[in-house]
Amino acid sequence: MQADKHQNDLKALQQKISSCRICRDEPISTPLPHEPNPVVRLSSTARICIAGQAPGIRVHESSIPFNDPSGDRLRQWMGIDRDIFYDEGKIAIIPMGFCFPGWDAKGGDLPPRKECKTQWHDQLFTLMPQIELLLVIGQYAQNYHMKAQKKKNLTETVRHAVDIWHKSQKPRLLALPHPSWRNSGWLKRNSWFEEQILPLLRREVKQLTA
Repeated sequence: MQADKHQNDLKALQQKISSCRICRDEPISTPLPHEPNPVVRLSSTARICIAGQAPGIRVHESSIPFNDPSGDRLRQWMGIDRDIFYDEGKIAIIPMGFCFPGWDAKGGDLPPRKECKTQWHDQLFTLMPQIELLLVIGQYAQNYHMKAQKKKNLTETVRHAVDIWHKSQKPRLLALPHPSWRNSGWLKRNSWFEEQILPLLRREVKQLTA
């Protein structure tokens, strides 16, 4: 009965999020400069949750999370195909910002909007107690989900990802860099990521999506 209640509450919350326009109509700072399009995937059965940053422009246009080169790289890291990745019964996707935030002066994506965290995140994760593995991608997600477990910067947090994973309770936290192709240089400089972190990631994903 409790699981059914969580499922019904999640469905109601999904509908509220889909119609949310807070960042445009009641923003914390500068209004979102375009029509909001919240992209999030909730689940009452998924054992894995991908906690990312915010949708990019391709995701904004398609309404499909990680439907871009970053998603291709993330799926390669996880060792799964699109069918498993987009199976909401197995994987939930909750970024820190649900809408594409726009571009900064240099043409990069702006940080995730703060309104989503303030309005939605605590409610969402309370209704998803079945999550066993939280993939915490990028500094904004790590700031929210990892708190004291986070190190002085993203590189050090990811470097200690295996140790943090062992020490964390349900859900276990696994810190990752953003899979953006802008981070290709970081990946080349930090070859230990592929050698030390990806084997654990793929093992856990395989087990939890079986």
